[in-house]
Amino acid sequence: MEIPPLAALRVFDAASRQLSFTRAAESLGMTQAAVSYQIKLLEERLGGPLFLRKPKGLELTELGRRFAGPTSEAFDLLREAFSGGSGQAETLTISTMTTVAGNWLSHRLGRFQMEQPGLAVRLDTNDRLVDFARQDVDVAIRFGSGDWDGLVSHKLFSSELTPLYAPPLLDRFGPINTPEDVEALPWLNSTDSAWDEWLRCAGVEELSCAPTRRFEVDSQLHLGRMALTGEGVALLNPRFFRFELATGALIQPFETCWRCDGAYWLVYPHARRNRPAIKAFLRFLTAEIAAEDAAIAKAA
Repeated sequence: MEIPPLAALRVFDAASRQLSFTRAAESLGMTQAAVSYQIKLLEERLGGPLFLRKPKGLELTELGRRFAGPTSEAFDLLREAFSGGSGQAETLTISTMTTVAGNWLSHRLGRFQMEQPGLAVRLDTNDRLVDFARQDVDVAIRFGSGDWDGLVSHKLFSSELTPLYAPPLLDRFGPINTPEDVEALPWLNSTDSAWDEWLRCAGVEELSCAPTRRFEVDSQLHLGRMALTGEGVALLNPRFFRFELATGALIQPFETCWRCDGAYWLVYPHARRNRPAIKAFLRFLTAEIAAEDAAIAKAA
């Protein structure tokens, strides 16, 4: 099959990213009728519909999904190839979760920009998985197994959880000397399996009493803020709360951590693997994590 006309592919790329002929037309400076015409030409060339028209918008058909990925990658490569000669400052858009952004990444971005003065950085905070094909995002930091179709994944660090609490909690419940003492505290995150795993790592095979559960919150950022009020003890990743631990605002009573199955990864589409800005960001994160790991080991 010969390559379809570039004009039709350009329209298909915009429509498949935004799932809207109207928004595609606006982004391309075309009329909606012109967008529909180009899509029709492409559908005739490929021998089937590329989109399903639904009340809430468009949806890619199986044929559309088959061609959307390669088309988007091809245009990403073209944009990357021509971006260097535009004379404009390059922008790196990073998407990540609330906890990672607020407790780990944001205060590091200033150093990264000092190392890369010709690069503008935009941080997009979102707890949902970003869709690289449809959203204006270059890289993302995700939590999971590291296996995402079409994406390059670099492991940053594991997820390790251990109980953390604020000093006022001791005024109400007394000293915490052994892992068994944690059972008597109010648990802020009540995921039984996570607590069971940590207790098992700490040598506690069976609870002697039913713990008091206060809240069910998934976000480490929000759990940490709740723990700071002295309301209870939370299973937290100490990497995200190093400042609070260093200043005594939070206490880590035990070195024992439970390493979860998932980890934190830097991910981006394969088509962007040679982009200098992404390579620079990966090098920066790798150096930051190595320095942080050394500081954690020294403090242990």
